[in-house]
Amino acid sequence: MKQITLGSTGITVPQNAFGALPVQRDDMELAVKLLRRAYEGGMRFFDTARAYSDSEEKIGNAFERMREQIHIATKTGAKTPEAFRKDLETSLHNLKTDYVDIYQFHCADRAYRPGDGTGMYECMLEAKKQGKIRHIGITAHKLQVAFDAVETGLYETLQFPFSYLSSEKEIELVRRCAAADMGFIAMKGLAGGLINQSKPAMAFMTQFDNVLPIWGVQRETELEEWLSFMNETPSMTPEITDFIEKEKNELAGDFCRGCGYCMPCPAGIQINNCARMSLMLRRAPSKHWLSEEMQAEMKKIEGCLNCRRCVSRCPYELNTPELLRKNYEDYKKVLAGEVTV
Repeated sequence: MKQITLGSTGITVPQNAFGALPVQRDDMELAVKLLRRAYEGGMRFFDTARAYSDSEEKIGNAFERMREQIHIATKTGAKTPEAFRKDLETSLHNLKTDYVDIYQFHCADRAYRPGDGTGMYECMLEAKKQGKIRHIGITAHKLQVAFDAVETGLYETLQFPFSYLSSEKEIELVRRCAAADMGFIAMKGLAGGLINQSKPAMAFMTQFDNVLPIWGVQRETELEEWLSFMNETPSMTPEITDFIEKEKNELAGDFCRGCGYCMPCPAGIQINNCARMSLMLRRAPSKHWLSEEMQAEMKKIEGCLNCRRCVSRCPYELNTPELLRKNYEDYKKVLAGEVTV
């Protein structure tokens, strides 16, 4: 397994890290078991966020007595200095630590700078001076915000969605980070569940010497799959290259990544599932998608207000109401037996 250094931070870890968003859905016992097994298997970088309910607490319980042996990144979605400081203190308490390796602005809609009137970047500098954080990072879903963050030269790491479905612009973003000696943390390496094979997903990442993927882990079987790559790391072969090209052709065009930043919906539509239902039926088949409960969720699309709030919130600038309608029409055809999946 290749070792990755996150730019100027000097943090060097295996190119195989733990994304702790999904463990909020596990009970404490299972979550701690997963986190410790990840460490035993060689993972040394763990990413969480204040927004991930009790994910921070689970990391704190798992690693309370071995803090110096791992690297922890967490995030704040605060928009004011007061909220920033409160989030940081809460995170330190939950993580049972007196410092965070990388503290990140979460899903930023702008790249904060000193003197921009918000006081937000100054909060990062203050926390770093106090020793509460060691490195300043930012996460984004909008490409322009990500490029702006790189151009400022103010951030030591960038976290951004990146997978073998990424566009040339996103690959250029990775190159810009490398040139700026800025660490790149890759979230959504499975494109929100649309990528259903781990081997090509991992092989793709190995092409980039500055990319650290954080895999969202909720189950033991998932974790063991990623840990198996520590000793036998997939690499790009002609077969995997051909497979990825076929995947990209199949998923060409606009599609919902399921991030959920468009929600809540005034009409109660579960957008993060409903707007990509056609793809999920084909690529991640599950009886759940056709259950009475899910049928009721899909039917809510009929009540779409066309208020377009989801459009204004979408990090990928998708025409979400149109995607919802298309997915609903496909869904009805599947239910009627006109289309098989």
